[in-house]
Amino acid sequence: MNVRPLQDRVLIKRRDPEDTTKGGIIIPDIAKEKPIQGEVVAIGNGRYLNNGNVVPPEIKVGDKVIFGKWSGNEVEIDGEQLLSVREDDVLGVIEKDPPQ
Repeated sequence: MNVRPLQDRVLIKRRDPEDTTKGGIIIPDIAKEKPIQGEVVAIGNGRYLNNGNVVPPEIKVGDKVIFGKWSGNEVEIDGEQLLSVREDDVLGVIEKDPPQ
């Protein structure tokens, strides 16, 4: 993929939805919710201020992030489903994967 989002936009690849609950119950496809976690695959140059200065992004490509359930726009690039959000819509960076 050779796409660079503009300004403070971020492209995120959603994490695959869980197939089972922590208790071992299998979740059918129609009951799966969209994941709110993913990996940053591309990021823009940053947010432009009114005076022309650029605020560089705090996150970087490869970061595991969480975002709002209804954040952003879904886009398809090279057959891959991605989520395009503003950096402000990213709620946090996951420092370490939680145990599964």
